[in-house]
Amino acid sequence: MFEVFKKELKELLRDKKTLLFVVALPVAVFPLLFAVMAFISSQAALDAEQEVHTYAIINGEYAPEFTENVFYHKSFELYKGSRTFNNIEELKAGVIDGEIDMGIYLPANAKQSLDQFEQSKWQVVFNDAKSINFLFQRVKELAKEYSDVLQSEKLESFGIDKKAHTALLTPIEVVKVDTADKRENLGEKLGGFLPYLLIPLVLMGATYPAIDLGAGEKERGTLETLLLTPITRTELVLGKFITLLTTSIASTTITVLSMGGWIAVALAFADLEVIKTAFSSLAVSDLLMIFVLLLPIAAIFSALALAISIYARTFKEAQNYMAPLSMGVFFPIIVSIMPNMELTAKTAFIPVTNVALAIKEIVKGTVDYTLVGLIFLATALIAGALLAFCVKWFNREDVLFR
Repeated sequence: MFEVFKKELKELLRDKKTLLFVVALPVAVFPLLFAVMAFISSQAALDAEQEVHTYAIINGEYAPEFTENVFYHKSFELYKGSRTFNNIEELKAGVIDGEIDMGIYLPANAKQSLDQFEQSKWQVVFNDAKSINFLFQRVKELAKEYSDVLQSEKLESFGIDKKAHTALLTPIEVVKVDTADKRENLGEKLGGFLPYLLIPLVLMGATYPAIDLGAGEKERGTLETLLLTPITRTELVLGKFITLLTTSIASTTITVLSMGGWIAVALAFADLEVIKTAFSSLAVSDLLMIFVLLLPIAAIFSALALAISIYARTFKEAQNYMAPLSMGVFFPIIVSIMPNMELTAKTAFIPVTNVALAIKEIVKGTVDYTLVGLIFLATALIAGALLAFCVKWFNREDVLFR
């Protein structure tokens, strides 16, 4: 068995594609991709923040103070074209045609409406399909400032002291007292996404070498030579399985170390207080626990990938079979971040989901060690069953020589 392991590992280390997926991608490519994504998203938000929008306003004379504030706001520029806007429909058409970015319609004088104890409803016309859009929020803030002034003036006209305005308008203030510390709060938000990185990498570290160890052997015609050696098929399968388990864990370990290094570098050159608060409280024991939980998951993926690769006739066919497996892994991870999904005695027995929930609890600092033991036991039992199936699968002639 160990001779097969050494032979397979030596061949994988000679393969440039394996080194690419197991070493190069975790060390350089993935951190680079995340950095590029973070830069693009932050740049998009910055561009949206600094963008100047053309607007047109109807009945602006009803609220001259508000109209003046919009005019002098850094994010807005008054439309100076030849097109005229007289009603809400014309404002909609102007936005659709691209003549203006936003239209504001004031239907009545807000002061007169307030005197008649009526509410003046202002309408803001814009395209809200953009994912990053500050138009409505900024207009709403300016309108609230004007509304607060009118409110204060009206209350003072009733002889109500200015100090009593807040108590009168908001007689009860509900204050949140959060018993969760910063680590637990941030862990709930960030910890759920950590499995998105780790678990698929565990799978990737097993699938690509597995294709070569099974279907690749068939395509090269070297599988028959292995079967003629004085090694039982069980030992042959176990040797290949341990090889895949090694590459899977190696890929994950390298990724974790790489991400830790890149995060440390990023914190040294940028003020990333959220990341620092979330991960600075993680102890070495927490990281070791995450690593231990990933071991049986790696065994499950290694056994599945090897069984699929042995069944496939060619390298390309094995790649096609691996695609549904990769997609299927994301479903239980998505389940783990659904609302009200928590680590319990029941969810501890759901494959992949249980490990994802446990990782989140570890990052939060609220993990139950009894449930961690249940997860490890349940996952190890599934991995053992799949490995037994893989051995049985390898002993079938109709599978090996399809």
